[in-house]
Amino acid sequence: MRRFITLFLGTIFVGFSVLVAPSNSWAYPFWAQQNYENPREATGKIVCANCHLANMKTQAEVPQSVGADSVFKAVVKIPYKNGTQEIGADGSDVPLQVGALVMLPDGFKLAPQDRWTEEIKEETQGVYFTQYSEELDNIILVGPLPGDQNKEIVFPILSPNPATNKNIHFGKYSIHVGGNRGRGQVYPTGEKSNNNLFTASIAGKITSIENGESGEKLITIENEKGESKVETIPMGPLVSAKIGDIVETGTKLTNDPNVGGFGQLDTEVVLQSPARIFGLIAFFIGVTLTQILLVLKKKQVEKVQAAEGI
Repeated sequence: MRRFITLFLGTIFVGFSVLVAPSNSWAYPFWAQQNYENPREATGKIVCANCHLANMKTQAEVPQSVGADSVFKAVVKIPYKNGTQEIGADGSDVPLQVGALVMLPDGFKLAPQDRWTEEIKEETQGVYFTQYSEELDNIILVGPLPGDQNKEIVFPILSPNPATNKNIHFGKYSIHVGGNRGRGQVYPTGEKSNNNLFTASIAGKITSIENGESGEKLITIENEKGESKVETIPMGPLVSAKIGDIVETGTKLTNDPNVGGFGQLDTEVVLQSPARIFGLIAFFIGVTLTQILLVLKKKQVEKVQAAEGI
């Protein structure tokens, strides 16, 4: 029942977004949550890449090791040039937005707010975290957020405690990270968005370029057999083709307006056992004492040799 209510409210929210802010609505991770039980495919690809086809660099910073039941920061960096704008669904220029996904190992999850430090609270101000689903609380989503102010997104993570969870063990774990900036090139329905390069679907001659009723461009291409094909270019991309041009199948008809892209990477964190730390400290102490005893023994031998006149 709770899951049904969540999906119902999410549908209303997205529907409202489509009507009020169409340029932003497709950036929400709602579509991936509804279509994929797990956002990481068997090949390792994060499903965001199915709609955000362009590739851009994403970086992540996590501690090398963390203790059990401790809060640490995973920082996702989504770099791009300040002031960059893209085209919205209505063809107007809008600022880039960003989003991020962090797939944690089983047992790791978003830290409760009562365990956030003042530093974390300050770094996450204005950022809203959601889990991918009720069953997968180890997958955390953020976005869309204004890109210029959120090129670095801090995720406060709580590590598990093997003492209270028998399924968790000390050792090395993998973390999968995805970062996106800008709108996608493909809608979940499979249609192209206007944030895309449009090409000719047939070879022939462009005989006309007309304005559609909703602001789109209608490019008519006629082939050698006299058959015509009308290519519909939505508002946003700039038409580069001209009447009279001879085109081949796949010839560019517009510019590529996309300035964003998605990137993913894998990183690792070690869930460190206190016993290993104590053992390492004991080892260092043992080595130090051994070195001291060797020096003292050497001094003793030198004194004996000096006394015997050797």
